Amino acid sequence: MVDKVLLSDEAAGWLRRLTEVHGPLMFHQSGGCCDGSSPMCYPDGEFRTGSADVHLGDLVVDGLDRPIQFWMSANQYEYWKHTQLTVDVVKGRGSGFSVEAPEGIRFLIRSRLFTDQEYATLDLP
Repeated sequence: MVDKVLLSDEAAGWLRRLTEVHGPLMFHQSGGCCDGSSPMCYPDGEFRTGSADVHLGDLVVDGLDRPIQFWMSANQYEYWKHTQLTVDVVKGRGSGFSVEAPEGIRFLIRSRLFTDQEYATLDLP
């Protein structure tokens, strides 16, 4: 089984800290305005998902009771479905809507293309 979305160690550390402050978290990535190409991190359930969103997977973070769901708008997913995504973090200010914004860091996506063999095994929506 090939994961569609992964997590860097540094991002996992930040998610542990942010969960202490905000409670359980979730990610959503759109293709729209306001850093739409960056993953937005919200308190779980604060961003309402629906039929226009694709659940890419759950990020398991050591030390957290619950995995962190990662969602992407279906339109954006069409562009990214051939890639494995890794949530990472860098210094700098991202969107004010994402919980990490006041911390002086921002989440971002690193990606690589799936191999033909990996892509063939994916459960695509």
